[in-house]
Amino acid sequence: MRAGSHCRTVRAGTLIGGALFALVAGALPAVAAPGGTGAAADAAATGGSGSLVMVLDSSGSMGDDDGTGRTRMESARTAVGTVVDALPDGHPTGLRVYGADRPQGCTDTRLVRPVRGLDRTALKRAVAAVRPRGDTPIGLSLRKAERDLPQPAAGAIGTRTILLISDGEDNCGTPQPCEVAEQLGKEGIGLRIDTVGFQVKGAAREQLECIARAGNGRYYDAPDAKALARQLQRAAQLSADGYRFRGERVTGAATADRAPVLVPGQYLDTIGPGEKRYYAVDLDAVSTADFAATAVPQPGAAVDTFDALSTRIEYDEHGSCGTDTARFLQKEGAAPLTSAVARIRSEEGSRPCDRAGRYRLVVERQSKKGSDAARWPLELVYGVEAPLDKGVLPAQSEAEYGRGGKEAVLPTDDPRDVRGGTGFNDARKIGQGVWRDRILPSQTLWYKVPAGWGQQVRYEVEFANEPTVDRTSATYSYGATQLYTPARYPLTGGGEFTSTTMYNGRPSALPMGGVPVSWTNRYEDRSNVQPVHARGGFYISVTLGARAAEIAENPQIGLVLRVSVLGAERTGPQHGAPVAAGSGGSNGKATGKDADKEGESTASADSGGAGGAGWTGIAAAAGAAVMAVLIAVFVYVRNRRGAAARTTRGSA
Repeated sequence: MRAGSHCRTVRAGTLIGGALFALVAGALPAVAAPGGTGAAADAAATGGSGSLVMVLDSSGSMGDDDGTGRTRMESARTAVGTVVDALPDGHPTGLRVYGADRPQGCTDTRLVRPVRGLDRTALKRAVAAVRPRGDTPIGLSLRKAERDLPQPAAGAIGTRTILLISDGEDNCGTPQPCEVAEQLGKEGIGLRIDTVGFQVKGAAREQLECIARAGNGRYYDAPDAKALARQLQRAAQLSADGYRFRGERVTGAATADRAPVLVPGQYLDTIGPGEKRYYAVDLDAVSTADFAATAVPQPGAAVDTFDALSTRIEYDEHGSCGTDTARFLQKEGAAPLTSAVARIRSEEGSRPCDRAGRYRLVVERQSKKGSDAARWPLELVYGVEAPLDKGVLPAQSEAEYGRGGKEAVLPTDDPRDVRGGTGFNDARKIGQGVWRDRILPSQTLWYKVPAGWGQQVRYEVEFANEPTVDRTSATYSYGATQLYTPARYPLTGGGEFTSTTMYNGRPSALPMGGVPVSWTNRYEDRSNVQPVHARGGFYISVTLGARAAEIAENPQIGLVLRVSVLGAERTGPQHGAPVAAGSGGSNGKATGKDADKEGESTASADSGGAGGAGWTGIAAAAGAAVMAVLIAVFVYVRNRRGAAARTTRGSA
């Protein structure tokens, strides 16, 4: 159905509105500083919201030969040293052992090194002093390990990881390890329990798999010392690279009548299996309202193909202005999931959703039995777009991929190293060119590419040829990518592209792109065209499936991004707008040191800050001068309610 004749879903909702809206939104408080560089470059920037405690099996069996002439404990010491060397400086890390102090005893568990800022030398010294002696009280050790982990700083959400390394099953019986893991997994937001089985089979492996599944984490199999080091490094690095959240804390209501009222901004909440969360907003009759919700389960946690996150905008008890549902569409393990909607005024202005008044934003989580039962952190962005000035004639819509389709010529110059971000808030800004990165199994990396009016983003992800554990490469995982508008609307490829590919260690490529940015795209029928109607930073996410941990011999897997920003940037959304000064009219052939500057003219000026959606990142504690500007902006926007019944995102 056409947007001009009916309210409809746009699957794109973030903070919108050009320079004016940027000032309003940018003044909101932020929680958990997002770190502007790479995913693991500065784990300390999480404000203490991420931490790791390793729980090392020191029972008598760890003194057995591992098949290389060394004991299992000796190999474990080497592996832990490898992990410690690879962790970011300052990442809070501790060590707990069990079975190390007595020949027998089911209370034999001890915190050897408290969880505090990383001290590599002290951790290595601590593990070197451990001698395998006793029993295997896994359940009790898990319970105590959860208490070892510090709670996040006030209001922050981060990843608290228990990393269990064991060569056998619990032989104490009480408390049952799987039951402890399930309880901890349900109660602790952001808690994950990863397990590494060192030369285990049968019941021992099944128990470790159960612990990881119940604890929102992953099981890693380590049949030899080399695999132990590799799997430990993966699990620890995944913890340190957790999604960096930003937003003001809010608690959505379980019923519509109790919904908290939101103003444009970015928020943090949580959502459990089967829950609905209600929020209220007051809308005028001419502006566009955008709403996006990103759920961030623990990477690789158990999910079903059809587990879903839905968003909806309602104008009364039964009326809907748009709904959208996002699903995982795979069973290997969880990754961030974004759903987005928008209330766009119809061209006639006569529909129920065009009225001024109070509306409700609804988020719903649907989970199958056996899926991750933990509460998921939820990052919300709500924005309002001012209408076009009266009398402005927008340019024609751009509904075709054109030269940005499957046959587009992409850059072929030498790749430059880059480190992707952990999420929307610290997505690494890149431009046209060839970029090289490395990714962990279960990980999602994020990048941001500026594109202006009349431009389109087109790129390709190449997963590298990697040495594999099984030389026949009989096991398959997947690689995935998603392109999001500056409003966090996920673009599916519109039949031109697909978002996933199979991966077994051999080279695999995945093309993706969007149509050119045009204000009138919002009135197109095709869902993959409608949201591409505002300039700004377009987000690229790249995910590697969890099962890749069973395939690749190296801890991380190489990837290459070939990025083009096609078309000359226009100065505005209006018909006949001239080419922007400094716009090179990117043609897919930029090379060298200037390649990452392509497409970064006026489009990038207001696409940064919180959520990267038109916010300039002005601090909540801005001075009186800034507050005066905010008030002036508010009055200005209110006075434009009677303007033309069209809207524009500016730079969202």
